[in-house]
Amino acid sequence: MIVKIVLLFLLVIAVFAMMGKLHWLGGPRIASPKCPACGRFRIGKGPCACGHGGRER
Repeated sequence: MIVKIVLLFLLVIAVFAMMGKLHWLGGPRIASPKCPACGRFRIGKGPCACGHGGRER
């Protein structure tokens, strides 16, 4: 009985992993996550800390 539960759990986890790879459940992706001027990651909708690379939304 425990073996069936463990196998079912692993199957569900594998299905979730496959669905996560499809990217259709994760919402829209960021078009350009890095600043074109300095290369740092941008967080939020405002401009980069270097003063360049504001979002166009």
